[in-house]
Amino acid sequence: MSERIGKPFLASSPTRSAGPWRDDPSEFLAAHFEHVWQTRKRDLPSVNPALTVDVIGFSRQQGDWLGVVVTPWFINLFMFSGGGELWGDIPAGQRRYVNLPCGTVQFIADDDPDLGPYQYCPLIAPVSSVPDMATARKAGLDALAAIIELPAPPVADTAAAAEPAQRDVSRRGFLRALTGRR
Repeated sequence: MSERIGKPFLASSPTRSAGPWRDDPSEFLAAHFEHVWQTRKRDLPSVNPALTVDVIGFSRQQGDWLGVVVTPWFINLFMFSGGGELWGDIPAGQRRYVNLPCGTVQFIADDDPDLGPYQYCPLIAPVSSVPDMATARKAGLDALAAIIELPAPPVADTAAAAEPAQRDVSRRGFLRALTGRR
């Protein structure tokens, strides 16, 4: 988990309403975080010089934007308002829980003067143990796939699948099924 959970990356005044991003924010995010990397983070000891800035897989989910941002200091899932159902304005530093296909995911609100309000879920921070960009991209893509895809249905027991469709639904039949006797 990130050392800065609960503290906004860039603190701001009271809650600012998020205007929806009409277009994919990937290019803007890549330029923004590249600028932060070049101007404010490059010489910090907590960065991983093997990593660069990359924005992965932004797409609309229930009308809002979800994707992963890789930087030399974190790998995070980001959410931006797209005018959809997932987004909810909350003050920077506050947490909210969002129901996604994988289940409930905790997001932390932040507000950047250039990006505006956004919410993020830390995936990997610090990234010192990530050996290279290929690994960072794979981790981001795997996390994104796990978060936005529906979980696979449970695999049916082959013995149970071979049984007739109609079962004894009496109390005795239920208890026998629990103990493995038919």
